[in-house]
This record gives sequence, structure tokens and C-alpha cells, in this order.
Amino acid sequence: MCGAKLLGRLRLGAAIAAGALLSVAVPAQAETGQVGGEAVVVTPLSFIEVNDLKFGAIIPSTTANGNVVLAPDGTRTSTNGIILVGSSHQAAEFAGQGTFGQLVDISVGANTIWLTGPGPRLRVRRFTIGSTPTTTLTTNPRTFFIGSPTGIFRFPVGAELRVRRNQPAGLYTGTWDITLNYQ
Repeated sequence: MCGAKLLGRLRLGAAIAAGALLSVAVPAQAETGQVGGEAVVVTPLSFIEVNDLKFGAIIPSTTANGNVVLAPDGTRTSTNGIILVGSSHQAAEFAGQGTFGQLVDISVGANTIWLTGPGPRLRVRRFTIGSTPTTTLTTNPRTFFIGSPTGIFRFPVGAELRVRRNQPAGLYTGTWDITLNYQ
């Protein structure tokens, strides 16, 4: 059995400040800057994080605790008066390589993790993988098979965020583990 573990990152903008944007015309001028480039090499029987899990900007309810659910397909819903703002949210995404038909066990390091920031910590749970059908990931490994003829695969992961009423504004972050064991 060959295993690989990644430490995923979570980000959340818990509230948004409203403001006016002012546009000013500026004369065009030539400027030179540096840009970066990067490449990630994936070796067989490993995997990489393609995207972080981001719940995006939200405005908490003033009357009740609620949830923000980020599905593996990137759709986002909320309960109890939480307002979803903008489009800065995204499901986590991972990619790996094995062989066609190979079995892979996938698990998370904890069923619940906590995001910390300027206010009380926020709970994240119910990590869901975008399999068919979607499946909740837990600390008990779930077995999947690689259906791609090339052995290269990608999979998204969503989760549920619990938000307290009147949660203070700011950026809340945390980490989580995901483990793949190729059989």
C-alpha cells in the first residue's frame, strides 16, 4: 500500500464592508513588471492540491446561528439569514495519478476542524467528495477506483461551515488533512 497525505487550507471572509468605488481616468504609460510562473510535477502514486477550500465572503445573521454549505461542485447555500456575498468561494480540488481500475482509500484527518480569526472559532465538518454519488469523507477511509484510462484523476471536496449569529468580521483560517492510500 502506498499512501500520501496533504494538508489542505481553508479560508473564509466572514463579513464584508460596504463601500463606494470611485473610478478615475489615468493617462496610459508604459511600465515593466515581473510575473511569476510555476509548475507542479505529479509522480505516479501521489497527489496534489489544485485549489484551497474557500467558503467566500458572507454576512452572518443577527438573529440565529446558521450554516454555509459549499458543495463539491462549487455551489454554495446558507441557512438562518446568512447572506452569501460575491463569488470568491470554491471547493477544494485535488489531482493524482495511479492506474486504471486501481483502488484508492481516501480519508480526512478529523471529522471536524476549527477556523480561527478575530472572533470565536468556526466549525467545519461534513467534508464531501464529488464522487458519483457524492460521499461524506470521514476518518474511516472510503474506497474509490480510478476510472480514467490514463490513471490521472481529479476530485473536488466541499464542506459545511457553522457560523454564529453576529460573528465578528474578518478572515478565519485553518488547516485539514486528507490522505490517499493507493491499493
